Amino acid sequence: MGWETWLIGTISRALAYGTPLLLGTLGEIYAERSGVLNLGVEGMMVMGAFSAFATAYTTGNPWLGLLVAACVGGAFSLIHAFVSITLRANQIVSGLALTMLGLGLAGVLGRGWEGKPLEAALPALTVPHLAKIPGLGPSLFVNQNALVYLAAGLAVLLWFVLYKTKIGISIRAVGDDPATADAMGVNVFRTRYLCVLLGGVLAGLGGGYLSVAYRPAWTEGMTAGMGWIVIALTIFAFWNPLLGLVGAYFFGALYHLSYRLQPWTSPELLKTMPYVFAILVLALVARGTLKRRMNAPAALCEPYIRGEE
Repeated sequence: MGWETWLIGTISRALAYGTPLLLGTLGEIYAERSGVLNLGVEGMMVMGAFSAFATAYTTGNPWLGLLVAACVGGAFSLIHAFVSITLRANQIVSGLALTMLGLGLAGVLGRGWEGKPLEAALPALTVPHLAKIPGLGPSLFVNQNALVYLAAGLAVLLWFVLYKTKIGISIRAVGDDPATADAMGVNVFRTRYLCVLLGGVLAGLGGGYLSVAYRPAWTEGMTAGMGWIVIALTIFAFWNPLLGLVGAYFFGALYHLSYRLQPWTSPELLKTMPYVFAILVLALVARGTLKRRMNAPAALCEPYIRGEE
């Protein structure tokens, strides 16, 4: 019974912590599939977290807080889109600047909000019949909020769109060979803008989930590097939404285990596990040969200038 309780708790917390990672990863997958790397995920997530908390605290409506978080994340992503797509600036520099802007702005605006409890948190749900399923029922369908299930369903939907529809073909074509896609009648600039916007909306939503559901409060820097894990997860998932779902929950389990295993080993070492794994993934992909084998978008980070080969 002890091991069963331990396993149920691990799976349950993996789903809870993995949800903001999943939302951010899904958005980043679409952005990178269109050829735009956005390293501003951390900044968009932390701004989403603050705006969701401030809105939910003021209005008493956590769903409105999530809506505002999604809008704020989308607005921030449009800054990156304009700089990197329209102005054709370096995507890495633009993304890093966006992260610094988000962290700084959230820190300034969040002063005075820390320590305030959020009474209007997103409620936890229990699915009556499914919760009775032996083994997985208590971990999957007890005390989870609606956004956990919506995020998992969104992963399936975005996978279907990306691989089974003409829209997905156009997105992948823009990310691999924008000149050819343009010649075939695909609007490269619009496609990239919409994908980057989607990435921002989902990153903001993921941040909002942190402050109105996972940990109903606001603390400066509460995303704690989750945006960088999202970047690694996007690569780890081979730019596939379904693999992103698996990776997000895997990282969620690692994070939870960093607390569960503290009596047996160094807490500091365990807390670094998710981040060390993310660094290893990024280091491996940095090798050109492996990058090609992973089928990365060929035009990733490359600005498109119409009429140039």
